[in-house]
Amino acid sequence: MDKRIEVVVVGGGYAGVMAANRMTQRDDVTVTVINPRRVFVPRLRLHQFVGGTHDAVVDYREVLAEGVELVVGTAAGIDATARTVTLAEGGGIGYDYLVYAVGSAGGGPRVPGAAEFAHPVATLEDARRLRSVLSDTPTTAAVTVVGGGPVGIETAAELAERGRRARLVCGGVLGPNLHPSARRTAREYLTRLGVEVIDGPDTSVTAVRSGAVELADGRTLPSQVTVWAAGFGVPDLAHRSGLRTDAAGRLCTDETLTSVDSDRIVAAGDASAPSDLPFRMSAYIAGCLGAHAADTVLARIAGERPAPIDLAFPAMCFSFGRGAGIFQLLHKDDTPKRLYFTGFLGRKLKEFSCAASVKHLVTEARKPGSHHWPKDGEHRPALLRARSGNVTTPTE
Repeated sequence: MDKRIEVVVVGGGYAGVMAANRMTQRDDVTVTVINPRRVFVPRLRLHQFVGGTHDAVVDYREVLAEGVELVVGTAAGIDATARTVTLAEGGGIGYDYLVYAVGSAGGGPRVPGAAEFAHPVATLEDARRLRSVLSDTPTTAAVTVVGGGPVGIETAAELAERGRRARLVCGGVLGPNLHPSARRTAREYLTRLGVEVIDGPDTSVTAVRSGAVELADGRTLPSQVTVWAAGFGVPDLAHRSGLRTDAAGRLCTDETLTSVDSDRIVAAGDASAPSDLPFRMSAYIAGCLGAHAADTVLARIAGERPAPIDLAFPAMCFSFGRGAGIFQLLHKDDTPKRLYFTGFLGRKLKEFSCAASVKHLVTEARKPGSHHWPKDGEHRPALLRARSGNVTTPTE
């Protein structure tokens, strides 16, 4: 009897689930997903969970392919030589191939007082704690959301629509991924909801205190609840396991998403850094990278040469409470086009995108290998050629 090929996926988010489902194309592959939670968390919904308009959980039975085993636990270490994953709860799991899809948890607050007095919103546990704090806080209390990106904008808007006195401190530009005209519309939506927007130079938060935040321009603003929605961070599992990482802790890979340290480890999602030129944090991108990571593993199993990642960026979207949204179309190089959709249509497209991020997983579970994405073939290769001296060649 032929030996089965054991594939372990560390992380059960968008990238990990997509990779696990796609791997079931081969009957001789056994797939195990290690994840610390028993439920799938669609992170695009966490701001809604905080505002009380969505549960932000999906049963894994709905999104994981039949036959994929879910191990509820936390990966404490990876031994690339012995090909084992050690669990924090005890014991370990061996693998022939490993997909590293641990995701991101937001940037840890690094300003004085933030760890003590600010509330992140990057994980389900964070969102639960913040929701509990808000439930014990009067709606008239000042709430400061730190971060002018999608998470900050959507959280501030959601809270304001629920009657909260919300302020958004951008630390720079409001919605940096938006076209300037779309950015003006975003400001209008936030203002209409009653959100005070503080953006521009010297608006970064330099300290968080009990009941206040301090800005780089010297202002001290009252803040009974401070929400931290800025920065980027990933779990340090790869670093602790002796695998090479970039400055942010993402696993260093080549363009096929294969670890530079082991051709049996492939990375996907927010925690991957192909050629030290990582993609931005995005559920859409995570799903595509998860699919490509699976394709890389399947190619290696078949004795074929894996292909480099090729990914274009069609759009990104923002919700402004339940009544409006902005759906920003993008060039293939991830820069905004002049064309975007707003209002009711923008909200419908945003909702469609959120639902699609889960539906793609469900479809891949039922028809593994079916997920496709738009290709670029131009901009990333040009960037890599421009810095060819730093490009990592595929591991053989």
